[in-house]
Amino acid sequence: MLEIPAIRWGKPYESLEQREIRHFVSGESIAMVSQAGSGIVRRDIGKAKAARNILSDFSPSDLIARVGKAATLFRTASLPMGNGVQTPADFARAQSATTGLPEHMCRSNMEKNCFVLENMERVLEALTRGLDLEILRRGYGDEGRGVVVSYQAQTDALGLVLPSNSPGVHTLWLPVIPLQIGLVLKPGTLEPWTPYRMFSAFCEAGIPAEAVSIYPGEGADVGAAVLTECDRCMIFGGESTIEQYQGNPTVQVHGPGYSKIILGDDCVDDWENYLDLMVDSVLANSGRSCINASGVWASRHTDKIAAALAERLGPVAPLPPEAEEAQLAAFTNPQMATGTWAMIEKDLEESGVTDCTHAFGTRLVDHSTYAYLRPMVVHCKNPQLAIAAKEFMFPFVSVVECPQNQMLANIGRTLVVSAITKDEAFGRELIDATHIDRLNLGPLPTIKLDWLQPHEGNLVDFLYRARALQTQGSKNEADPASGAGTPIDISAS
Repeated sequence: MLEIPAIRWGKPYESLEQREIRHFVSGESIAMVSQAGSGIVRRDIGKAKAARNILSDFSPSDLIARVGKAATLFRTASLPMGNGVQTPADFARAQSATTGLPEHMCRSNMEKNCFVLENMERVLEALTRGLDLEILRRGYGDEGRGVVVSYQAQTDALGLVLPSNSPGVHTLWLPVIPLQIGLVLKPGTLEPWTPYRMFSAFCEAGIPAEAVSIYPGEGADVGAAVLTECDRCMIFGGESTIEQYQGNPTVQVHGPGYSKIILGDDCVDDWENYLDLMVDSVLANSGRSCINASGVWASRHTDKIAAALAERLGPVAPLPPEAEEAQLAAFTNPQMATGTWAMIEKDLEESGVTDCTHAFGTRLVDHSTYAYLRPMVVHCKNPQLAIAAKEFMFPFVSVVECPQNQMLANIGRTLVVSAITKDEAFGRELIDATHIDRLNLGPLPTIKLDWLQPHEGNLVDFLYRARALQTQGSKNEADPASGAGTPIDISAS
């Protein structure tokens, strides 16, 4: 059995406290994972400056080349994993066994990580808007306009409190090492696999192990220590997490996406042409991603759209995790599935809500140690119905009837909107809507990401701040006689 230690700035640490993680179907023991305490986290993060210093010894181009090599290793190599060695096939099986995702989805998420690593130069060029990365390394420089620009790192290490439910989120932190910022990772209880395999790939590719810490821990205290001690953090959670850190500039929160497809009045009569797009947006990755569509909004034909989606999604049933055709992920905690189903049943009682998948058999498939929720399509006669604003961790979609001129006032905060319309005026309103993060104009599924654009916020802007910096005799120094651009002595004022 694998024994997986905590990693304290590159050094393995075996804790007296261990947590066993098991296969969600068979109960077979998969690994024993050392549990870090909050005290260790607090002591270690005080040494984060060393992580930034050691990364700053490398040029950005060197680090980019090394993460590119790490992509190949992550995808193909047998890599150290605790007291053992893990092949790519072992990785997919282990991740599936503890998270409930089908194995082919685990392999797909591996490819997403590799894509970002292999295209790191282009990703960073887009995130920095073409800035020479040596300017970030040095702290200032001329970006080519004869003007000195300066950027200051806001942290020595980025702290991350990661989830267990969606391994695809790891793509968000992969650019951190090439930006010469250390990593402090608190992995999801059931998904230590990606952080540890990525750490091994980084080390084998020549990235200093001392730049990374990994602190598994079951309780809330470890995550709280990471969030308290790191100057910049990311956390993944539900609505309560979002509310807790709302307005905190040091914490970037990633929660439910409430992503939606909007059919404009000019295109809604042709809704059948977009049915495949809708199905893919709801079903991909078993509906677990924040970019999966949880709503389809239109002013008319909504009953027909809901019925057609139900015909496609309703028959989807659980299959063994090793099956290539498996489209559903298991809830490895069956109480989470039964609790979710109880909430849905209550919402279905509201007048104006129709369960369109009811005819395709029971939605809750309950076992003693795990459960599945089969895809659901509900029709909502108006956007005020409670379930119209809900999102769940399985393929679930509300088809909401709403006049076009009322949609933006009712859709609420939305990570991705795919707006199927050619109406320029409506398109302008969508572009101006501040509660929409990513906007797809045209028939694009919500799950289609352009990694050369920010996913949720710009990582570079989060980790670095632009500031003024002047050097004597710099080219942008203005004529003192004009008074413009001249440093002002305020010492006597």
